[in-house]
This record gives sequence, C-alpha cells and structure tokens, in this order.
Amino acid sequence: MADFLNLAGKRALVTGGTQGAGAATVDLLRELGAHVLTTARSRPETLAADGFVAADLSTAEGCKAVADAVQGTLGGVDIVVHMVGGSSAPGGGHAALGDVEWQRELDLNLFPAVRLDRVLVPQMVAQGHGVVVHVTSIQRVLPLPDATTAYAAAKAALSAYSKSLSKEVSPKGVRVVRVSPGWIETEASVRLAERLAAEKGTDYEGGKEIIMQSLGGIPIGRPSKPDEVANLIAFLVSDRAATITGTEYTIDGGTVPTV
Repeated sequence: MADFLNLAGKRALVTGGTQGAGAATVDLLRELGAHVLTTARSRPETLAADGFVAADLSTAEGCKAVADAVQGTLGGVDIVVHMVGGSSAPGGGHAALGDVEWQRELDLNLFPAVRLDRVLVPQMVAQGHGVVVHVTSIQRVLPLPDATTAYAAAKAALSAYSKSLSKEVSPKGVRVVRVSPGWIETEASVRLAERLAAEKGTDYEGGKEIIMQSLGGIPIGRPSKPDEVANLIAFLVSDRAATITGTEYTIDGGTVPTV
C-alpha cells in the first residue's frame, strides 16, 4: 500500500503553486515522484529557483513564457493542474463591476487555462496520454452577490470549458477533470478571519464562524485544509483514476446544500 499513489517520472505543471492549496499540491506531487514546474508572479525567498518560473498568467505573454518553460525545463508534460485564480473585485454587487473588473476576473480565472491548454493539450494528445485538472470553485453554483459575481461567473465558464475539452480529448487519451473547492484555510483566509474577528471583537475561531455563516454553514464545522485538496488532486492525476474524466469533484465539507 506504500505505493498506492506513485507519480515517479511524471512531468507536471502546477500554476499558482507558491501558497495555499497550490503549494500543498506541488509538495505532494514531488513527494510522489513527479518532476514539477510551478509558477507565480514572483518567487518567494523560501522557494528554490529550480522548478519555478515567474510569470503573470493573466496575460498572454505570461502564459507563453510558462508554456516555453514547460518545454525547456520538463521536455513536455503529463499533468497540468490549473490552480491559479482568485478575485480582487470590490463589494457592492453587480453595479460595482465595470468592464475593467469583469475583464480582470476572466483574465485570472479563465484565460490562463484556455491559453495554456491550447499549447499543452495537443502535445498530450500527440503522446497519447495526459491529465488536466481545472480547479474551479463552489462559487460557480453558490455565488455571493455582494462580492463574487464576476469571480463566480468566470469559474462557471471555466467549468463549462473544461467539460467541453474533456469530451473532445478524452477519446484521444487525455483525461480532463475539475476540482471544486469550498473555503480552504489558506494564509489569505486566515488573515481574513483574523480581520473579521478584530472588527467584531472576537477571536480567530469567531472569525471563522463568521465566514462559515456567510457561506450558509459548513456541515463538518470547518474549512478544508490545503493538503486535503492536494490529496484529491494527486489521486485524480494518478493512474488509480484512469477512467475518471469529464466530471467535477466538490471538496467543501458539505457547503453546497443541493444535489
């Protein structure tokens, strides 16, 4: 059972892999034997330069730089995990979102996957195998109208795109799956909980409770840990999941209340 998951010799790209669930995924894939290249706008001082490329994936130029680095560093790719994403949109509902805000959300949450897949997936098809993971969000089915309308819409678009891609390339040996996290207890979410706690005069656990209530509650009573998301991704990219394609796996502690 020690080798239940073995990625020895696999070449993997993980975008947005310097913090949170992205960093946990990079660490786990490497632990399982994969050669991993990861990306972010800048390299943290704690991260070795080997296996990292600095690029802004919200731009076409940044995506090209990463695609070129995949060839130069890995010589091709077997696994792509599109982890990069996020939102900087202001609160205030749909009326607060102008064209600039909408474009920014699409540039970060949809187009990096589209642009990188356009280059990397044909290479996977040519070699007859590969796995692509698009990390979406439960916000695509559970948007928060005050602040996540554009983010949720971008993630919904990513999910629809992923499904279409899976139907096109799965018959050619390339699996495409989606992972849909809920609230993950990352460094950023810890800071948010601490800020909310300070504003409400409570402690960190009270701040977490505020966030959970805003989501309608989390039945298991806590957010997911980054390594728990990484565990799911590692299984899906492994040969243990060889017949899984075209579907979406929600990891949210039961947050989404519908079937």
